[in-house]
Amino acid sequence: MGKVFMVELVGQIYSCKHCRTHLSTHQDIMSKSFQCKYGQAYLFSKVVNISIGKKEDKMMLTGLYTITDIFCVGCGSNVGWKYETAHDQSQKYKEGKSVLELYKILGPHDSNDLVCQQISQLLI
Repeated sequence: MGKVFMVELVGQIYSCKHCRTHLSTHQDIMSKSFQCKYGQAYLFSKVVNISIGKKEDKMMLTGLYTITDIFCVGCGSNVGWKYETAHDQSQKYKEGKSVLELYKILGPHDSNDLVCQQISQLLI
């Protein structure tokens, strides 16, 4: 196996919470209104430094999709999923885009994150 070359991003960065590998930037956010099993998630137009899992069909709130899990290349942690195919015509804009789950990443959202706010209130 060869050496993994990682892309370093500039600006407001979203990174893996375990190893801090850069994943995307604030500018690449397409939507902040996504939900995952454990809370909020963002849809990104571009995500770097990831590997993908096998394709699987999954029924979600907005319809049937073919998705792949995405993993940080730095530590192997699952950080979200990528839409391969949207079976509903109105959802085709998601194809090729990735969703990062906020509880699995670090980034500019942390200061506004509900969990962080609750912890801050406990410390006051």
